[in-house]
Amino acid sequence: MPLQSRPHRANPIYTRRHALTMLGAASAALSLPAFAQLSTPPTPAAWADTERAARGQTVFFNAWAGSERINAYLQWATAQLAAQYGVKLEHVKIADTADVVKRVRAEKAAGRKDGEGTVDLVWINGENFAQMKREGLLFGPFAERLPHFQYVDLTGKPTTRIDASIATEGMEAPWGMAQFTVFADGQRLPERPQNMAELLALAQRQPGRISYPRPPDFHGTTFLKQALSELSPNPAALREPFTAAALDQQTAPLWKFLDALHPALWRGGKQFPQNAAAIRQMMADGELLLAWTFNPNEAANEIAAQRLPATVVSWQFAKGSIGNTHFVAIPYNARAKAGAQVVANFLLSPAAQARKADIRQWGDPTVLNVAALPPADRALFSAATMPGQVVTTAPTLPEPHASWVDALEKSWAQRYAR
Repeated sequence: MPLQSRPHRANPIYTRRHALTMLGAASAALSLPAFAQLSTPPTPAAWADTERAARGQTVFFNAWAGSERINAYLQWATAQLAAQYGVKLEHVKIADTADVVKRVRAEKAAGRKDGEGTVDLVWINGENFAQMKREGLLFGPFAERLPHFQYVDLTGKPTTRIDASIATEGMEAPWGMAQFTVFADGQRLPERPQNMAELLALAQRQPGRISYPRPPDFHGTTFLKQALSELSPNPAALREPFTAAALDQQTAPLWKFLDALHPALWRGGKQFPQNAAAIRQMMADGELLLAWTFNPNEAANEIAAQRLPATVVSWQFAKGSIGNTHFVAIPYNARAKAGAQVVANFLLSPAAQARKADIRQWGDPTVLNVAALPPADRALFSAATMPGQVVTTAPTLPEPHASWVDALEKSWAQRYAR
């Protein structure tokens, strides 16, 4: 997944959205600049010019390659783009989007100008987007000028314009949604924790049966963000840029919680599983009671692939869980800017979004407002609920500002790394 969401120190992805209820307290921090309200799609003639310029171009798309389903989806997209637009999509398989940021930064330092880059499109969000935007490494604004952007659910899914509490300002195009989700075998865990306090109580009742990935693994850091968002004395402060004073004040309840939780974790909190995939397997084997994901449909994917039993259920904490959008962006020096825009627009199309949302294909929740689509496009999204899917979603908690992540991980390491 990414998606998602900092992609891609693991998967960058996932989420679906409830209105703005959980965003109300942070509305001032999340207010958008005037640009976000003034974007207009291109005229048909202007977009036709872009499509003509794109024909024959090769778009080098740097994207996480840790999922067979995602790789297969991109193979399908490659065939569609070639047939419909004459654009060749090359999936440059990466393990960490931060490596792409470093490469583009090095190209800028070396004086590589417009059209001289090695990356045309990148799957991105969170800290990596913040760094590229801050350092002038992105082309744009382009996203809200894509014809299919008109279908994006800007009201129900406000993170389509906000990435780690930073306004995107059209510098990246939304691709999919993500939300922190828990899954477990319902036969082994009939009563499911609905917040961090209940998780602590469960861990203390059944010591050694719960864990989380070791930060800075993406899911491990997201676990910290979730706990911090629940326990912070002032959650709105998390949407502001990091300061040392704010870190001390806002994280004090988090460290108190983890000090109580760790002795009851797997191996007494002295060791942590490497990643979410390891925890998923330990849960499947019965060693752990529950697992964590940023893709609400991961358990359904695994059930469909017969790697998890149909008794596995998914849920999100009752008062909300961390969620975001994952995006695609175009570097400032991309060689195939027209082709990259055509690819980004195709990835936003109802057909491409519906296939991506299909649990049999990928299961990544859409960024579109499905209810507002024309009937024929809306019908593409109709599918029966499958075992393991999140049926009732919780509100989305906005992510802390991207600048908090490094400080949070370093503080965790100072306290708990061995």
